[in-house]
Amino acid sequence: YEEARERLHTAAVPSSLPGREAEAIEIEATLEMAISEKTGCCLYISGVPGTGKTATVHECIKRLQEKVEGQELQPFTFVEINGMKITDPGQAYSMLWEALEGVRVTPKHAADLLEKRFSSRRLADEPPCVVLMDELDWLVTKRQTVMYNFFDWPNRPSSQLVVIAVANTMDLPERALSNKVSSRLGLSRINFQPYTHEQLCAIVSSRLAGCKAFDPDAIELCGRKVSAVSGDARRALDICRLAVEIVERDFGTGALTAAAGQPQQSAQVTVGIISRAIREMYASGPVAFVRSASLHQKLFLACVVLHLRKSGQNEVLLAEVIPAHQQLCRLRQLDTPTDSDLALVCASLGASRCLLVESTRLDLHQRLRLNIGVEDITMALKNDSLFEQLL
Repeated sequence: YEEARERLHTAAVPSSLPGREAEAIEIEATLEMAISEKTGCCLYISGVPGTGKTATVHECIKRLQEKVEGQELQPFTFVEINGMKITDPGQAYSMLWEALEGVRVTPKHAADLLEKRFSSRRLADEPPCVVLMDELDWLVTKRQTVMYNFFDWPNRPSSQLVVIAVANTMDLPERALSNKVSSRLGLSRINFQPYTHEQLCAIVSSRLAGCKAFDPDAIELCGRKVSAVSGDARRALDICRLAVEIVERDFGTGALTAAAGQPQQSAQVTVGIISRAIREMYASGPVAFVRSASLHQKLFLACVVLHLRKSGQNEVLLAEVIPAHQQLCRLRQLDTPTDSDLALVCASLGASRCLLVESTRLDLHQRLRLNIGVEDITMALKNDSLFEQLL
């Protein structure tokens, strides 16, 4: 069981990615051509969380690096910038410059140096540079200069810069940069659809190859349950890992026989154990909190989710949520709360850590960010008729 648990961990690197073969072929071919021909390009990869976007890119980079080692491809520099791991979008400039030159400078200085570098025609002897910009949604700024520059630099004649931008929102470039600007940048696009239940089963089964800890019907149930809500492979792996922990917890007490209806010596993860794992996962944490929240707390969270989806950004102003919430109440013929009432609702969600609320200001221009997953909110509200069509 320890081996199964380790293999099912979302941080474990699988030997292959079932269900993303076509996307991997397209990504690898695009990158290999750009590196071989020393041309710049920008690849925009979108899809909801847990659909294998970043893992597929990592697999492609690994294969290309193996080709470099086998002298089948010329060397290239690879740098990864994760929008969630930097405190300011401008730090992306510093990270790229450091990867290229080995020197850390301020974001402003790095931006100037990079602009000069990619405007120069004397880069023929330099190795191409491949940049993975993960969690691009978190690099959205008011003026959008960071996103614009990283999308624009690959188009410079001698840049040899290849940018792979990974985001959750399909039309983030259009929303952030306007249709006119984004169309001029000429992005190649790949959209990762949510995993089907067959693909989720294949992912779990491939992780457990040679390990007989799971009944195939249990994997099937997990795949169907997760695909019905989100198609998020990470959630499927989390449920299976929790199921292993339940078996380990129960095996010594004799509870396994009662829970799974099987002789104790089989000690497999069964359909019954998976059902328990799903119930346990959603009976605590964010899902449980949202389910038990007040009506207006639920409505407020729903309005935040809807605005974030519409804007393609990762934060929203209180002044944008309040009128949407009030309009929703009028449409559903509910008592409409005042601005002050909703400011208190917002504060309560901030206190519970469902929302990250800007603490430096206490007015309608407070910036808000979700601190729980959109899937957790959707899961919590999916059987509530008021929210069924809304989310």
